[in-house]
Amino acid sequence: MAATGACLLPPGVSPAPRLRGRASAAASSDQNPRLSSSLTRGCAVSKQQAPSALTGTTIPRTRPVGEHGRRYEKSTSYRGWSAPFMEDVELESGPDRVKRFFDHAKDLARPDGGPPRWFSPLECGSRSEKSPLLLYLPGIDDTGAGLTSHHKKLGKIFDIWCLHIPVMDRTSFRDLVKMIERTIKSENYRSPNRPIYLVGESLGGCLALAVAARNPDIDLLLILANPATSFDKSQIQALLPLLELMPEQLQLTYPFILSFMAGDPSRKFKASTEEGLAPQRTVEELSKDLLTMSSHVSVLADILPKETLLWKLQMLKSASAYSNSRIHDVNAQTLLLTSAKDWLLPSQAEGARLNNALRRSHIRKFEDCGHYLFLEDDFDLVTIIKRVGFYRRGKCLDYVSDYLPPTPAEYRKVYESNRWFNEITGPVMLSTLEDGRIVRGLDGIPSEGPVLYVGYHMLLGLELVPLVTGFMNERNILLRGIAHPMIFENYEKGQTVEPEYFDNYRIMGAVPVSGTNLFKLLSSKSHVLLYPGGMREALHRKGEEYKLIWPEQSEFVRMAIKFGAKIVPFGTVGEDDFGEVFFDYDDQMKIPYFRNWIQQLTENSGKVRSNATGEVANQDVHLPWIRPKVPGRFYFCFGKPIETAGRREELKDREKCHELYLQIKSEVESCMVYLREKRESDPYRSIFSRLMYQATHNSASKKIPTFEL
Repeated sequence: MAATGACLLPPGVSPAPRLRGRASAAASSDQNPRLSSSLTRGCAVSKQQAPSALTGTTIPRTRPVGEHGRRYEKSTSYRGWSAPFMEDVELESGPDRVKRFFDHAKDLARPDGGPPRWFSPLECGSRSEKSPLLLYLPGIDDTGAGLTSHHKKLGKIFDIWCLHIPVMDRTSFRDLVKMIERTIKSENYRSPNRPIYLVGESLGGCLALAVAARNPDIDLLLILANPATSFDKSQIQALLPLLELMPEQLQLTYPFILSFMAGDPSRKFKASTEEGLAPQRTVEELSKDLLTMSSHVSVLADILPKETLLWKLQMLKSASAYSNSRIHDVNAQTLLLTSAKDWLLPSQAEGARLNNALRRSHIRKFEDCGHYLFLEDDFDLVTIIKRVGFYRRGKCLDYVSDYLPPTPAEYRKVYESNRWFNEITGPVMLSTLEDGRIVRGLDGIPSEGPVLYVGYHMLLGLELVPLVTGFMNERNILLRGIAHPMIFENYEKGQTVEPEYFDNYRIMGAVPVSGTNLFKLLSSKSHVLLYPGGMREALHRKGEEYKLIWPEQSEFVRMAIKFGAKIVPFGTVGEDDFGEVFFDYDDQMKIPYFRNWIQQLTENSGKVRSNATGEVANQDVHLPWIRPKVPGRFYFCFGKPIETAGRREELKDREKCHELYLQIKSEVESCMVYLREKRESDPYRSIFSRLMYQATHNSASKKIPTFEL
């Protein structure tokens, strides 16, 4: 990319015109050659037109032709892409992140006598036109280089500006708040429908909260990494008098700070052990990292000379007091990121306090991370944003157009975290070809969308993991599930499972159940997973195994016909080989304690099908008690796709729509009857027989045989 010049800008000037290809950036660098030469690394913009940020990359399949001679077409599972993945961006390891940070900070720390200003990194030049604005507010280093390792990946979905405060600048906390405030007001006026993200780290977290409190009517989203709002409880304050008396030549503060930036050595030792490295090699790696960190002392001294460090620590006092006094005025959506091993601030306790104090907050905890979260190994800010569902381009979140598919690396982590469940369940997937033959595998699944998969929801939705990962692994198809709103909404604290429990659902494309979302998914030619029985079917009572609890009237047929979607009915069996319900909803409602808990949980989780009649209308949230069994096996059978293209006239005939609905229901029941009969002849139905097969065939990845088709 050809750089047009430096883009460090004074507080009253927006970098937006430079990002839109105007020539003023080049002119400014000509007028200030010193500024341009000091920022040659990563602080320039490209004059090339940015392509779409969401460019899919196809993961090569090892089986381009189906087992049964059917050649797969390219998947169009998401908005016509050739693959359901975002482009992968590899992030550096922890030590490399620290080195990269200091390399950039060294360039940025050169004194120029200017005021605080914004810059847009060169790596962030490939975003899409409608990307929201992200303002990075740094910690006490104030260089603006804290997100350096994340720039390339963030730059694909955000318009990134980083705040840089020169080393010798003494702008007060309140004046910094006013400066940021002027920027967000200007950008909000320029693009009133575009949200503005404030990513604040430590001191920057205080700045973000203060700005949000003063501007409740501007659409802000806050991401706060170990915010310094708990500075009054920090042990650092006790060191201030000692720091003031310490001679410049005997500064011990820098090794102290570097030790926190290096991360937890025990974490690296544990990771090396898991990778199978010899103890001697592990010690060599740790020693190398220690020597590398010691080489950064001089750079840190340039960034934070004694007078500047004292100024920043004093600023933290006022910043903490100011932001805490206005915390109840904050109306912005907030994502709190807290570290358990933050020895500078009590971040986890503070995160819990802020989560209770803020109206619209989400929290994610990182047990093995220290204060400098963005420099930690394996910490990926974009992945966290996706998992929380914290990305949007407009005033309101659109679960279809704002969705960011996983990268191949993100999907691998999801798959590996659930691999044990696939191993235990040993899923068998069958599909039906156009000639009616049932075959093993997913050769009978349509490649081109829109496709609507309609089936039976097993107990607790246990079938979801092997179903979704099976489609991704075998056919490179991303299933967009229609899900209960409890997966997406923020509830009263302590009323549901841990918030991160549903993160995998969100990153894999689940959307809240609604006619609007189904309309958008089908119109974008997606592959959509729908369970008409919903939560009532997944939380069924004793003796209701494999009973379809569907609405009396069709809810999806007319929508499928409108878009000419193929409907694939499917059945799943296997739950009765894993557990048996012995304390169900009816039992729990007889006990006052459980009845009150269910009523409160249901009220907090959001009502669905409030206008429905019959048993399916009972969507109360509860948790049936299950007696586990020796694991058996899961079986899936996908029926022959039902074509709806060319049947638009049936939209006007409710009776014909209902006939099609009953046909689909009958097909699902037939699939389950078929599977329950055939599994009786499966020699590998038991987990013990499957383990024996894997041991004797020396391949855990090889498909384990099943019954004859």
